[in-house]
Amino acid sequence: MPITLKSSREIELMTEAGRILEIVHNELEKALHPGMTTKEIDRLGEEVIRSYGCIPSFLDYNGYPASICVSVNDEVVHGIPSDRRTIKDGDIVSLDAGVIYKGYHSDAARTHAVGEISEEAKKLIQVTRECFFEGIKYAKEGNHLFDISSAIGKYAEDRGYGVVRALCGHGIGTSLHESPEVPNYIMNRKGVKLKAGMTLAIEPMINSGGWEVDWLDDDWTVVTRDHSLSAHYENTVLITENEPKLLTLNA
Repeated sequence: MPITLKSSREIELMTEAGRILEIVHNELEKALHPGMTTKEIDRLGEEVIRSYGCIPSFLDYNGYPASICVSVNDEVVHGIPSDRRTIKDGDIVSLDAGVIYKGYHSDAARTHAVGEISEEAKKLIQVTRECFFEGIKYAKEGNHLFDISSAIGKYAEDRGYGVVRALCGHGIGTSLHESPEVPNYIMNRKGVKLKAGMTLAIEPMINSGGWEVDWLDDDWTVVTRDHSLSAHYENTVLITENEPKLLTLNA
């Protein structure tokens, strides 16, 4: 699939999709508490998405059965919400969501602390977020795609963390997943040259232990092989002639 450069009108639509998704994440963060089920998180997320006239990007995407991916502790991504799964004090919960606004997608993820969490977990969440911002220092026209990847990977590995290799970020637009793929680890190639109008979902997935992961029997939930904690941080990013624009983060 060729890489698409978005027109000014498409950027307007994606900016609105991103604005709405940020609201969704803010509402989910406020609601998250010990004792709620992961399915309750999903129901709330879908309700907020639809209240803005949007469609959940993830619902029925390749058969995924929910609107919000809810991944807990050693679950990296794509956790399936369940009425039988209850969030507990001390958990870390990664919420990944997307919305479709007038045919255009946005995609973002956050990892949250529930109640009192360990110092190890706090540091993991912090470093994962920092990895994203380290990467987008290079998200400028004229740089290369893998400049972003290598910056993310180096920042994490220098601090002793495992960088997930089996999953990566991606282009985004009228499809949830477009070209190019955006790895989060150190690359020995440059990748494509970045151009204004590219829209990328950049999403470090960082483990407190090793980088290896496995898929559970549901064929969706990805977990760390060594059962170490995992965190996820993602925004939809617009490449411009100057600094990148974060479509899902205005704060």
